[in-house]
Amino acid sequence: MHASAVESLLPYIVPTETNPAPRVLDIGSGSGYLTHVLAELVGERGTVVGVEHIPQLAELAERNMSKSPEGRAFLSSGRVKFRVGDGRKGWVEEEVREGEEETVEKRGKGWDAIHVGASAVKVHDELVEQLRKPGRMFIPVDDDESRIEQHIWTIDKDEKGEVQGKKLFGVRYVPLTDAPK
Repeated sequence: MHASAVESLLPYIVPTETNPAPRVLDIGSGSGYLTHVLAELVGERGTVVGVEHIPQLAELAERNMSKSPEGRAFLSSGRVKFRVGDGRKGWVEEEVREGEEETVEKRGKGWDAIHVGASAVKVHDELVEQLRKPGRMFIPVDDDESRIEQHIWTIDKDEKGEVQGKKLFGVRYVPLTDAPK
């Protein structure tokens, strides 16, 4: 699934002349594996923020990333950050890294790409709103209230801000839920 997500999001996460500092949100970052892969792809000026609603998972991801010299460099430079929060609401990252100021000034603090690593009951409006123009979200969504049938969707926002969803293929993900009490 990580390979499918990266392949789908690739046009939005690789630096280009018009977007030299891509910003990627990884909701449900879990162990931090995909977050690390995304950090490799966004380039020197890009930013990847992993959001977990369970503090211990965010700490695990940061520990895992710290195990390699590249991961430690990503963390110390701010290319990767792990945050604790409700991923259904997305994330507004207030910190702007050196090198991404111009892009943030032109395109805002939103996200060029959003990866969601747990199945949502719906495509949450907050996530769509946080997509930059253009931008793409890769998200598993429940087909009905039973939470048995799920499909991967891509949600694209074009340069004009128009949003279009596309159902791709059936999957089985854990649910995107509240943090345990």
